[in-house]
Amino acid sequence: EMESKVSEGGLNVTLTIRLLMHGKEVGSIIGKKGETVKKMREESGARINISEGNCPERIVTITGPTDAIFKAFAMIAYKFEEDITNSMSNSTATSKPPVTLRLVVPASQCGSLIGKGGSKIKEIRESTGAQVQVAGDMLPNSTERAVTISGTPDAIIQCVKQICVVMLESPPKGATIPYRPKPASTPVIFAGGQAYTIQGQYAIPHPDQLTKLHQLAMQQTPFTPLGQTTPAFPGRSLGRVAGKQRSSVVLPVPALTLFPCICPGLDASPPASTHELTIPNDLIGCIIGRQGTKINEIRQMSGAQIKIANATEGSSERQITITGTPANISLAQYLINARLTSEVTGMGAL
Repeated sequence: EMESKVSEGGLNVTLTIRLLMHGKEVGSIIGKKGETVKKMREESGARINISEGNCPERIVTITGPTDAIFKAFAMIAYKFEEDITNSMSNSTATSKPPVTLRLVVPASQCGSLIGKGGSKIKEIRESTGAQVQVAGDMLPNSTERAVTISGTPDAIIQCVKQICVVMLESPPKGATIPYRPKPASTPVIFAGGQAYTIQGQYAIPHPDQLTKLHQLAMQQTPFTPLGQTTPAFPGRSLGRVAGKQRSSVVLPVPALTLFPCICPGLDASPPASTHELTIPNDLIGCIIGRQGTKINEIRQMSGAQIKIANATEGSSERQITITGTPANISLAQYLINARLTSEVTGMGAL
């Protein structure tokens, strides 16, 4: 019953649908001087917002009553088909590729979208003729997954209608950490206590706080040689925090002596290594933070990949694996230790 109401546009529920698009696709939606997106907003009645930023990917948010959302989707799908047709006029390809859209959906709603044993997603594929795929992993630093829809514009519109029904019937559970695409990052090199970014052939001093943080990190968290262990900080017998540290062999960060240096063969990213440390369960919360805010901050500031192992039964500790360049790892360790130190000090344990 709900489905028929939605498809006829009679169910006047306000919904928000997020789409993940590449820069070229976004350019097509915006149009010259923003004319295309303005026309889409006016004709559909939906609010269409495009995330800012110098990112390879952008988020397009469509909000409005269900019928307005379907109109906006139809306009986007037909615009993409038009782009495909235009690009084919110059190519020798004979088969027309399908239109593809990527939705960003809270992971807590993906189970309902897939259905028991994949029954719901199979039903959507069969009834609409569109291909639908739900990504297995969450998008970085978020609790959302990408849902890829491809097919003819009509199949895509029918598919979006059915997905909207599922999303209305099964609202997200708990808080959602939205996916925010990362800016196109320029590599950062640390040398002689100063951070540099590579722009073309030149090393340019990096203006932000990373340099200061990196200096602190290098002073406070020297890498332990293989097989040795060091307490991460004093007090509360927290030697076990670093009790199982295993350092990979870390190469020294190369010193940049020329400035500005023309360095055609400079490898901007030193070899990645992995570092492991063990944290007591009762302190892991202060590193993760509410809804993952702190760990995401540490990841973004350090540039390192940080994985926290799931709790194992009977163990009072959790393992953290940090992967990245020596500079990234030092900075991540420093930030983790800073969080732990403030937590322990706050508990009056010192």
